[in-house]
Amino acid sequence: MADSALYTYILAALVAILLYRWRFVNLYDIPTIGPSVPFLSYIGAIRLLSHAKDMLQEGYQKHKGGIFKIAMLDRWLVVVSGPKLVEELRKLPDEQVSFLEAAQDLVQMKYTFGHEVHDDPIHVEIIRAHLTRHIASIFPDVRDEIVSAFNDHIPATSDQWMPVSVLPVMQNIVARVSNRVFVGLPMCRHEEYLRLAITHTMTVARTRNLLTWFPEPLKPIIGFFVNESRRGLKHGKAYLGPTIQDRLNKMRDFGADWSDKPDDMLQWTIDLATDKGKGIGQIVQYVLLTNFAAIHTSSNSFTQALYHLAANPEYIKPLREEVDTVIKEEGWTKVAMQKLKKLDSFMRESQRMNGINGISLMRKAMKDIRFSNGLFIPAGTMIVAPAVAMHMDDENYTNADVFDPWRFSDLRGEEGEITKHQFVSTSVDYIAFGHGKHACPGRFFAANELKAMLAHTVMNYDVKFENEGVRPPNVWFATTVSPDPTAKVLFRKRQDCF
Repeated sequence: MADSALYTYILAALVAILLYRWRFVNLYDIPTIGPSVPFLSYIGAIRLLSHAKDMLQEGYQKHKGGIFKIAMLDRWLVVVSGPKLVEELRKLPDEQVSFLEAAQDLVQMKYTFGHEVHDDPIHVEIIRAHLTRHIASIFPDVRDEIVSAFNDHIPATSDQWMPVSVLPVMQNIVARVSNRVFVGLPMCRHEEYLRLAITHTMTVARTRNLLTWFPEPLKPIIGFFVNESRRGLKHGKAYLGPTIQDRLNKMRDFGADWSDKPDDMLQWTIDLATDKGKGIGQIVQYVLLTNFAAIHTSSNSFTQALYHLAANPEYIKPLREEVDTVIKEEGWTKVAMQKLKKLDSFMRESQRMNGINGISLMRKAMKDIRFSNGLFIPAGTMIVAPAVAMHMDDENYTNADVFDPWRFSDLRGEEGEITKHQFVSTSVDYIAFGHGKHACPGRFFAANELKAMLAHTVMNYDVKFENEGVRPPNVWFATTVSPDPTAKVLFRKRQDCF
């Protein structure tokens, strides 16, 4: 009897998988990279885990300016390419395609951060409306934490080279610098809290990857057993709960604008969350979610740029000269960061060649739509653009496979191009941060943070790889792109002086 029930459950699960796959039978007109027949399509989905770069490139070359699809383990991924279709996707209204629903599906937010965060993502509003507006005023704190964190984590000397495992070290530095803004002192230097922020970020990524192995009908079951939001919430409340409660008490006793009210992201989150009737647990979840976005993306982006610098130490001198000149004029300020055109170009070029994902401009079709080329996309479909393939296209960038650190600063020198090619700028052929009104809202803060970190590095250190000139290749898992986590860069205190 028990065996009969087990077989019934297994059969029901298989039927659910098949029916879910067949929901998207209307995608049959879209060419496929890999098998497209139900069940056989899982061969392509498994291949995607280790060959996503090749599959996206194959689709881009065969269907450039058009649309193709690739099987993931839990869905079909429809890929649009070329300026015309990318612009069409960008212009589609939110009621037809949703960025938030796409992001939530791809991060599996219901199971990694909880339903409350999934249903009401107020962190996006806080980043867009508060964090970006306060960059100039918080920059001194960012600079102070950069100096302190680098001194603690990279105590290099001038008489010998110090090997540094860059990615884990940068995760710690980015966590400290970001949390100086997110939760302030002293919590931003609390080792256990920072360990939570970093490990929760890594755990969320692992949970997300695991859940992509299962179709939507099975996610609630699997998600129940692997849900990490409860564990993160428990530990997060232990560290942040007393501070949040203290601030709530002051709001109750002295009003919403008491005399020494903190001006940090934690307080902005408390203000908006309490207006919406949310409690301490939900506030903690928003802080953890913001940490996930900041630590993962910024530490990867900075590591990628540092690898380019270590592989080409000859770029250090021109960067130093620019930083030295600008800092003497403006000091360590947001204005100075805006004037660092070569350093800005260096970061943008690194992001163009690497990025954090092989796809971008993610949207989920909320209604049936049809593109101008006549192809039909049913509601529920995930639609993306192939970021890496587009960024490595010689029609978009001359010698696209060559790292040219001054590519964009040279372009900004042309008439009418001064703002178009900044690190934070997006376009139909530069989609590292997305494009349009749903481009990454945190990119303005991240850009200033990363540029300040790189400026600090070139002004204080010499860097190189032990095997000079050899940059380690990127690591792909499905569509995610990461710098080699095992690579080490040699640091020493800078030896030349102006």
